[in-house]
Amino acid sequence: MTQTRRMLVLRAVVEDYIRSQEPVGSTSLTKEHDLGVSSATIRNDMAALEDEGYLIQPHTSAGRVPTEKGYRYFVDRLATVVPLNEAQRRGINSFLSGSVSLKDALQRSARLLSEITGQVAVVASPSLAKATLRHVEIVPVAMNTLLAVVITDTGRVAQHGIAVSTMPAIDEINRLSAAVNEQCNGLSLSKAGEKVRSIADSTGYEDVREAAKTLAGAFESMALDERANELYMSGASYLAHSRSLSDLAPLFDALEEQVVLMKLMSNLSEESNASGVGVAIGSESHTPGLLHASVVSSGYGRSVNASSHREAPAQQEQSDVDDTSNDPVAFVGSIGPTHMDYAATMAAVKAVARYLTAFISESGTES
Repeated sequence: MTQTRRMLVLRAVVEDYIRSQEPVGSTSLTKEHDLGVSSATIRNDMAALEDEGYLIQPHTSAGRVPTEKGYRYFVDRLATVVPLNEAQRRGINSFLSGSVSLKDALQRSARLLSEITGQVAVVASPSLAKATLRHVEIVPVAMNTLLAVVITDTGRVAQHGIAVSTMPAIDEINRLSAAVNEQCNGLSLSKAGEKVRSIADSTGYEDVREAAKTLAGAFESMALDERANELYMSGASYLAHSRSLSDLAPLFDALEEQVVLMKLMSNLSEESNASGVGVAIGSESHTPGLLHASVVSSGYGRSVNASSHREAPAQQEQSDVDDTSNDPVAFVGSIGPTHMDYAATMAAVKAVARYLTAFISESGTES
């Protein structure tokens, strides 16, 4: 369908249905929109749109409502995601700037996004598989055990016990820690594992070789962890106000399937459009419980430009030691009815994703 009056009619139907959630008729379109033609002409356009699968008429005497195909055409033709206004941006910054940790920021983000959209908000914590190493501390904790505290650029902290047959001298442990931090900072965990194995085989590290190889194995294990450690969700109570009772049970079941949900929203964020936001409408999610819902998702992660969306950002030094420097590390998204306000939801999701990107970028400079 080309950029014609008929497309303008479809856009008007979608906008009016999103606003009213009532079937839209030609008379109301004539009154509410300056389409420059008569009600009869609009009726003919709506009938043609119905024949083409963009609209459906629930009852013979009723107006028409958009189909999945109609919503998809509408979403794909949203030229840009209209940014939030200054007051909304200040509100987001004010609410989220009080975050004391990454976990707190993710929890706050989920609550805020659900309040802005009136829909279910889902925020994933960064996957270790997509993180880079910021710092590691190795300390003795028992006669034959060392503890490695691993901190990534995304703010994640992981602890790994390292069993040794003989406890090395503290000076040797500190020298290993220094070597790992100097040579592995900014590397992905898989590359850090390779580098630590190289250090272990180097001359002068014989006394800590056993510990170094165990640490290398820990890095490699973390690199294989494709899961986002936690999923923060808020706003499920909004569903009761927007869905019929018959739709609620499968939808709640879908929300419980966190692995499926994470895969769907992660894929959406990676396959996003030029605006950086991905949208799945109804059956496009390939998830039975989401047949009557739409999912909007955007990735957040590392970006030298993201900090401009905060009031007093710290500038991130973009590392060139790894090829993951601009990759999303997780996603933020919203789940609502197919008649959601797509433009507003996409803008809110994108704004929160940008804030989390800036939060991680800023945190990465504070080591």
